Amino acid sequence: MSAAASVEEWSGKDRTAENFPVGSFLIAARLRPAVHAFYAFARNADDIADSATLAPEDKIARLDTMEAVLTGAQAAGSPSAAALRASLAATGTTDRHARDLLVAFRQDATRRRYETWDALLDYCRHSAMPVGRHVLDLHGEAHDTWPASDALCSVLQVLNHLQDATNDLARLDRCYLPLDMLSANHASVEDLRARMATTGLRATFDALLDHCDALMAGAPLPAFVRDRRLRLETAAIDGLARRLARRLRRSDPIARRVALTRPDFAASLIAAFTHFARPASSSPGAVT
Repeated sequence: MSAAASVEEWSGKDRTAENFPVGSFLIAARLRPAVHAFYAFARNADDIADSATLAPEDKIARLDTMEAVLTGAQAAGSPSAAALRASLAATGTTDRHARDLLVAFRQDATRRRYETWDALLDYCRHSAMPVGRHVLDLHGEAHDTWPASDALCSVLQVLNHLQDATNDLARLDRCYLPLDMLSANHASVEDLRARMATTGLRATFDALLDHCDALMAGAPLPAFVRDRRLRLETAAIDGLARRLARRLRRSDPIARRVALTRPDFAASLIAAFTHFARPASSSPGAVT
C-alpha cells in the first residue's frame, strides 16, 4: 500500500448511530467541527480494528499509518487523521488523546478475551476515557474534571460491550465479558451463542452493571463542568447512560439488542435542562 493510498475503510456508521450525542447542537457551534473531527478519526480507526476481513498485522499497519499522519510524520494515507491534525492545530489541543485511542484499537486487533474487570477497565482507559478528556480540553475545562469523565466514559463503553456481546463474538470471536466473572457465575463465552441469556450469563451482566453503578455513584460530571452548553450535553449523556443501564437490567441483550429510543433522548434532554442549566458550583472529587 502506497503512502498516498487511504488506509481507511469506513463502515457506514456515523455519530448518529451512537448511544449518546456527539458534538450536538448543545455545545458551541465553533467547537462542533473539532468534536466531529475527533469522532471521525476514532470511527475510522475503530472500523479498521473491527474489520472481519483484515488480518491483525494489516490492521496494526493501518493504525500505525493513522498515527503517522496524525503526528505529521507522514503527509498522506489517512484523511481523517489529516483532518484531525489540522483541527488540533487550529484549537491548540493535544494529540495525546487520539494517540491513546490507537492503543486500544491496536489491542483490539490482537486481543480477544479479558480475564478480569481490572483488565477491562484498563482497556477503557484507552478506548473510552480519551474521548471525554479531549472534549473537556477543547472547552478549557480543568483536568480535575477527568475522574468523573473517565467514570462516565468507561460506563458507556461497558454498556456498549453488553449491547454487542453476541455480535462481537459472532463476527470477531471477541468477548469483553471478564472471564473470571463468567467462571464465578458458572457461565462461559459460548453461552453468548445461545438464543437467550443463561442464568449464569444474566448474573454476569448484572455484576458488570453493578460495577457501572459503582463508577457512577459519585457526583455526576455535569455538576463540575463550567461551560453551560457542555454541561447540558454531558448531562444528557449521563442520563442516557443511566437509562441504558436500567434497560439492560430488565432486558436480555442475547435475545435481542437492547437500545435507547427517541423518547429516551427527549427525556434525557429535558432532565438536563431541568437540573443542569445553572452554573456549576461544586468541585470534583476522585471517582473510583
